[in-house]
Amino acid sequence: MKHANISLFVPHMGCPHQCSFCNQKTISGSVKPLTPEDVTETLEKAVNDNNEPLNTEVAFFGGSFTAIPKEYMISLLEASKPFIEKGFFNGVRISTRPDAIDEEILDILKEYHVKSIELGAQSTDEEVLTLNKRGHTREDIFTASHLIKAKGFSLGLQMMTGLLGDTDDKTLKTGDDIISIKPDTVRIYPTVVLEGTELCEKYKTGEFTPQTLENAVEICGKLLKKFHDNNIKVIRLGLHSGGNVEEGFVAGVYHPAFGELCESAVYLHILKEKLKDFKDDKDFTVFVKPSEISKMTGHKGCNKQLLLNEGYTITVKGDESLSKYELKLKGRK
Repeated sequence: MKHANISLFVPHMGCPHQCSFCNQKTISGSVKPLTPEDVTETLEKAVNDNNEPLNTEVAFFGGSFTAIPKEYMISLLEASKPFIEKGFFNGVRISTRPDAIDEEILDILKEYHVKSIELGAQSTDEEVLTLNKRGHTREDIFTASHLIKAKGFSLGLQMMTGLLGDTDDKTLKTGDDIISIKPDTVRIYPTVVLEGTELCEKYKTGEFTPQTLENAVEICGKLLKKFHDNNIKVIRLGLHSGGNVEEGFVAGVYHPAFGELCESAVYLHILKEKLKDFKDDKDFTVFVKPSEISKMTGHKGCNKQLLLNEGYTITVKGDESLSKYELKLKGRK
């Protein structure tokens, strides 16, 4: 059963800092403050379309939910509460900052049926956090995460790649740190340069060079496999299309099939490692889980073409006995 969110955006007003990369009005497509009346109206409309209430959450995204004034936060939660208690939705999901979590806040969230909390960690490297004006420390990420887990919430962590001052090694170290925390879910966002941000100014003056699509796919593919191997679900790769992102986009990695590109990169890497055991054969059938065939083939057949350029011909077939990222090879010779 597929999870679904009824997304409600709380614009930048919740955040006490202005990160180098952030323009929440662009990211969320929302500019006016969310009201309790907006919440009620949206949820009433969603009730009519919701066929899977036990797997649908009300989600307050787009800002730092627990950093907004407490009375305002509670008014939004009050509006959602009757819909949860009547069984229309499973619970509430929120996103917030690591330094906007404490035991009092968590007790309030628990009272209003919040079940999932996502923290915008972005990086666990102190220099990267400082350069991008995150306003919190590496230690804040660990402290907040452990509090959230101890209180029984589902924990999600969000990280970014290609930030100002970042390197591939620092990014992979952030991935390892996240694995050590053992969240339930992760979102990975390559840095996008948006109009109206400090990062945009640094890009225009040459002080910041965005990741290339090729580099982002490579590093995010490595992260994806790391998280998979440690039973941590990646629920998002790259920014959603839609909203005002296209309008505000200046540079960086923003591709409608970014997740598929990363999945394909994982399969290509695994296949190339296996091909080392076949010295003479250049013609193979590759077996993968049936639902993974398109990922093995690659976005628009890119993996098959890359291998063809290297002299290999592959046919991809499904095998129900295989798991995700597991494959078998059968040579023609």
